[in-house]
Parts: sequence; C-alpha cells; structure tokens
Amino acid sequence: MLEIVYEDAHYVGINKPNGLLVHRTRIAEENKEFALQLLRDQLGYHLFTVHRLDRGTSGVLLFAKSPEAATPIVKAFEERLPDKLYYAIVRGYTAEAGTIDSPIQPDKDHKHKAAQDAVTHYSRLATVELQIPVGPYQTSRYSLIEIKPETGRMHQIRKHCAHIRHYIVGDKRHGDWRHNKMFVEHFESSSLLLHAAQLRFVHPFTGEPVNIKAQLPLNIRRLCQQFNWTSVMASQEALPQPIQFL
Repeated sequence: MLEIVYEDAHYVGINKPNGLLVHRTRIAEENKEFALQLLRDQLGYHLFTVHRLDRGTSGVLLFAKSPEAATPIVKAFEERLPDKLYYAIVRGYTAEAGTIDSPIQPDKDHKHKAAQDAVTHYSRLATVELQIPVGPYQTSRYSLIEIKPETGRMHQIRKHCAHIRHYIVGDKRHGDWRHNKMFVEHFESSSLLLHAAQLRFVHPFTGEPVNIKAQLPLNIRRLCQQFNWTSVMASQEALPQPIQFL
C-alpha cells in the first residue's frame, strides 16, 4: 500500500518510496510496478500524472483525479509556481548556502534539445566527519542539505550537486562510486539519499494554499540518527521526535 499524504476532490499525493518509477517508460519496460498503476489499483479509479520524481528519489508525488484537474496544476508546474523542498546527504562539506545556476544538457535520449536553464538553491543543515577512509583520504566528510529547486529539469538536483562536486550519496549515475560503495559496506545503504519532503502550491479550484509533506524514508532516518542529525531534522519538522528503530 502506498502512503497517501494528501487527498481532496481533485488531487491525491503519496510519499513515493525510493526505487519506484512514476509510470511506465520505454527504457524501463522490465519493471512491473509503477506508482501510477499501484495507486490506481489501490484507490480504484483513474489518475493522471502532473509532475515526476526520479526513480531513486523518495517523497511527495502528486496526481490529479481528472484531466480537468490535471490541466491547471501542470500549467502551474510549467510556470514554476509550486515550491519544492528536498533533503539530501552529499559528499564533503558544502558552503553554508549557495545557488547553482548552471544550464543542464538533456540526457542522451533528448539529444535534439539544447541545454536548458536550471537554478537550484541550497543550505547546509549539518555535517559529519567519519573515521572511514575513502579514496586518498583517511576520513570522509558529508553534509545534510536542504534544497529548493527554482526550475524542474530532469535530474536537476543530482546534476547540480555533481556540478559543484558535492555528489549525492547513492547516485549511481551522477555520483561518486567510492562513497556509494562505502555507504553500502559500512551502513548497508544503497539507495539514493535524496527526498522530496514538501510541495506547496495554490489550489487551482479553491484558491487556498496547499502544503504537502512526506516523512523521510527509514534509511535516511536511520542515517540521521547514526550521524547525530536527528535534532536538526526534528527542528525542520522532517522527523518525529523521539525516533525509535527496531
């Protein structure tokens, strides 16, 4: 059962698990489960996608219950009106805050398209230094960051973190394999450590503000506890307090 974090007469939002595709694509035909189909089966009626999350990204994913409901919210996303907030664990100590303004070249399946403007804002919430050697270094450093993308390009956050060489841990395509390997070996963590925690927009039919939140997945919550970041994330309302793990 998918976790429903928002529902009204027009829209339904879920906390998408890591590793689940939003819908069937021609490059992933071997996968039998998709968020769209799973939620349709769970609720018993048709749904319509209005935006997307990468397969590896967990968090808030919104669907419309009708084509009439989909049209205005899709337009809002195209006009960059919804506010999106993500959390990620990245390699190294980032600056306390920054803006990445770097055009993104579409992936190889879209070679006919030119690079698109892309802007991502971030702030550092916490850091940790582990006594675990990675590559030529005797210790390894990581940052917990809050991310607010201004644009919504494909793989934008992952590519922008790679652009500033603060790769998201667990990113197999745009990340650093050495740090990914260390997290698997020392923390049994193989997933992409990127979570869409919040989506805010003005409801197209009521005019009221909507604020949808999705709790961090268990793996990131576990790492936050191991890195002594739980109080930081509790202050961000991203974690319940106290946290207990079986």
